[in-house]
Amino acid sequence: MDHSAFTALAERHRRELHVHCYRMLASFDEAEDAVQETFLKAWRGRAGFDGSAQFRAWLYRIATNVCLDMLRRGSRRPSGGSLAEVPWLQPYPDPLLDAAAPGEEEPEAVAISRETISLAFLAALQVLPPRQRAALIARDVLGWPAGETASALGTSVAAANSALQRARAAMQSHLPDKRAEWSAGEPSAAERELLGQFIAAHERMDAEAALAIAARDIRVTMPPLPYCFDGREQLRPLLADAAAMGHWRLVPVRANRMPAAASYLRRPGDSRFRAFKLDVLRAEAGVIAEITTFNPDLFPAFGLAPTL
Repeated sequence: MDHSAFTALAERHRRELHVHCYRMLASFDEAEDAVQETFLKAWRGRAGFDGSAQFRAWLYRIATNVCLDMLRRGSRRPSGGSLAEVPWLQPYPDPLLDAAAPGEEEPEAVAISRETISLAFLAALQVLPPRQRAALIARDVLGWPAGETASALGTSVAAANSALQRARAAMQSHLPDKRAEWSAGEPSAAERELLGQFIAAHERMDAEAALAIAARDIRVTMPPLPYCFDGREQLRPLLADAAAMGHWRLVPVRANRMPAAASYLRRPGDSRFRAFKLDVLRAEAGVIAEITTFNPDLFPAFGLAPTL
């Protein structure tokens, strides 16, 4: 296989490999590095691919081990699964999840299902040791059989199954609702309405309207900063600080299959609204239960302009 043919074949799987590496690493940028390394290793090792296995599965095995190597080198693991403990966490733009590549395989629809890309799921994954994380993603997200999972991890079926059971138990203890299954549809009409109310309140800097749609125990985190604000009373001063900064314009977007808003700030004396932050919302029982605020570094990946 020449280089152009190899590249064309590999590129068909770039999106799903990027999502896979993102789950393993919780970083959009590091996932991109991992995919690039995966393609490089696959090209260099193409003589070892005998065609007996699917090309897609072969790439996934390489990508999994690239991520495991990166995790071993980093030695980073939060203790509780809170988003405040995952400073490397970055959001994932839904437009990249929606843009299907020509000829993309059907299993990809499962690989990007909503709950398996949610921020809560990602944060819980980060608590797992790397091999347990890989085993759970392979079995419960990608649907690999036990033998294929063991082969990818370079271990026995018994060891892979044991890692999977420990991972499942840990995930249920760290996820907010302790769900055993991770599947859901797109954001609901109620969630979209809640996002509209969030945008309107913040553009008006109406603190009371913003607090009215917030859960009593709302949590706000700001990766990579270690801050964690719990409850409406801790939200109130944040809103006051934002109002003092200038005027705001918010653009509705989606990240990690969750409602989100990109915020632009026009400071006093400035004539333009400039990219400032991205808020990803988790709704529960008709109110906002959690806001995860990111810096604007990934605005270009969302197709967002730097200024308005």
